[in-house]
Amino acid sequence: MKWVVLWSLLAARVLHQPTQPVRTRSGLVRGAVSRDGKLFQYFGIPYATVDESNRFQAPLPPPTWTGIFEAVDENTWCPQNSGGIPIGEPNCLKLNVYTPVHITKPLPVMVFIHGGGYKSGSGNDDHYGPDFLMPHGVVLVTLNYRLDALGFLCLDTEEVPGNAGLKDQVAALRWVRDNIASFGGDPKNVTVFGESAGGASTCLHILSPMSKGLFQRAIPMSGSPLCDWSLAFMPQKRAFALGKILGFDTNDPDKLLEFLQSLPVEKLIDTSPTVMSFEEYSNNILKLYHFTPVVEKDFGQEHFLTEEPLEAMKNKRINDVDVLIGHTSEETTIGIAKFEQFFLQQYNRYPELVVPRKILMKCNPETVLEISKRIHDYYFKGKLINKDSMREFVSYANYACFIYDIYRFLSHLPKVGNRRRYMYKFSCVSGRNVYGSQGLKYGIKGAAHLDDLMYLLNANVHNVEVKRNTKEYELIQLACTVFTNFAKHGTPTPDSSLGIIWPEYDNSSKAYVAIEDTLVPKTVENEDLDFWKSNFEYCGLEF
Repeated sequence: MKWVVLWSLLAARVLHQPTQPVRTRSGLVRGAVSRDGKLFQYFGIPYATVDESNRFQAPLPPPTWTGIFEAVDENTWCPQNSGGIPIGEPNCLKLNVYTPVHITKPLPVMVFIHGGGYKSGSGNDDHYGPDFLMPHGVVLVTLNYRLDALGFLCLDTEEVPGNAGLKDQVAALRWVRDNIASFGGDPKNVTVFGESAGGASTCLHILSPMSKGLFQRAIPMSGSPLCDWSLAFMPQKRAFALGKILGFDTNDPDKLLEFLQSLPVEKLIDTSPTVMSFEEYSNNILKLYHFTPVVEKDFGQEHFLTEEPLEAMKNKRINDVDVLIGHTSEETTIGIAKFEQFFLQQYNRYPELVVPRKILMKCNPETVLEISKRIHDYYFKGKLINKDSMREFVSYANYACFIYDIYRFLSHLPKVGNRRRYMYKFSCVSGRNVYGSQGLKYGIKGAAHLDDLMYLLNANVHNVEVKRNTKEYELIQLACTVFTNFAKHGTPTPDSSLGIIWPEYDNSSKAYVAIEDTLVPKTVENEDLDFWKSNFEYCGLEF
C-alpha cells in the first residue's frame, strides 16, 4: 500500500507540465505549472550553501550548475524534530517561488519567513501554499533557514558569533534582489512578512545593517524580538551547557566547537540546555526557546546585529521601510491543550512563573514575587490557576507572551523619512480558525496564533475546503487584499474601496484597525498596557 501511495505522488508530480527554463545567476531553473494551470511553481531552489565543516557559520554563496536545475522538490526541511523523529537535511538553504502564469509587468514580491520558535518549521506548501495570494497580483517567495543550535548557536567568537539562521534569511533576500526579475518580480518592491518567530525575524530585518536596501516594506505578524520566547540569555553559557548535556564538559570555546562539529546533526536538535535552575520550570512554549537571535560581538566582519533592539531604535539605526505590524485577538488559545496537560498545574504551583523572563533574569526574588502578586491580582483576582480560570489564563498569556511586546516594539520604532507605520488586530472567526477552535469549550471565541495565516496562505495539511459565496471566501479576499495592498502601495487602503482609510499609528493616537468581517478603526485599549508598563517601572526596567 505504501508503494502505491508513493507511486501516485510521484506520478502526479511527473504529470505536471514543466515551465520554460528561467535564467538565474546560478544557472537555468525549470519549475512546473500548478494543477489548475494558473501558477508557475519553483520548489527547492538553492539560495546559499552550508559548509558542513563550518556548520555554525554564516552561509556561503549559492551553488552554480550547468544544464537545467529541476525545481520540483516540494518537501525540503532544515534539521529538526517532528513528533520525536529527526527530519531534514543540512543542505536545506532553499526557497520556493510562485508566480502567476500571465504577467504583463513586474509584480510586487512578498517574501515569507516561517515561525516555529527558531527550532521548527519549513517554507513548504504544507502550511504556506500560494493559492490565496496569487490572484492579487504578487510574486510569493517562501524559504527555509537553519534552526535550533545549527542556526542560532553563539560562542561569542569570530568563528561562531551567532545569528547564522538570520544570515540565511539575508542570503535569501539577496537572492531575491539578484534573481527575482527573471521570475516576473520587481526587486525594487519587496515586502518581507513573517509570523511568530518569523514576525520577530521580520522586526530584526528592520534593524539589521545586513538587510539594508533588500526590501521596502515589512509585515511582522504575532511576534517581536522583545517577546520572552525570542530573548537570548547567556548564549555562550548555553552553548557550553549544550556541550555538557551531550557529554563534553569544557570551558574552551575552540574545543567545544570542534566537538559540536564532530556530532551527527540529529544530536544537535531539540535539546534543552538550561543555564539556570529556574529555566527548568520556565522551559515552555510561552517563555523560552534555547537558541534565538543574539546581539553579536563586533569582530569587524559583517554582522547581523551588534546592539540591543531598543538601543538600535533609540539611536534611529533602522532601515527605511514601511511597517504593518499586528497580532491576533486570542493568540494563546493555540496552546490550550498544553495548558490543560501541565502548564496550569505548574503555574499554580510556582506563582513566579507568570512573571516575564525578562524580569526574572534581571530582578531579585523579592521583586519577582511582588510582580507575581500583582499579575495574579490583576488577571486572576484570587482565583486558582486551573481549568476553571482558562479564560483568565489565556487573557494573561496573550499579553505576557505577545501583545505588550509587540506594542513595545512599535512604540519605540522611530519614523524615518516618509515611511509609514500601521497597526492591526486580526479578529476574523470562521471555519478556518483551526487553532482557535480549542478555546470554544471555554467560551473563548477569536483568532488564535496562526489562524491569521489560514486566510493568507493555504495550509494544505489541514485540507479546509474553500467555496465561493461563503463567509470564509469573503474573509480570505479581505485579508489578502489588505496585505497585498500594503505590499503594492505601502498602505493597506490606498483608496476607500474597503470602507475606510487606514490611519497611521503614532504613540499619541494609538490608532489601529481590527480585521473582522469588515475593517473597523479603533484605538489601543490602554488598561492592560498601562498595567504591564507599571510592572516594568517598578522593576526599574525600560518599557
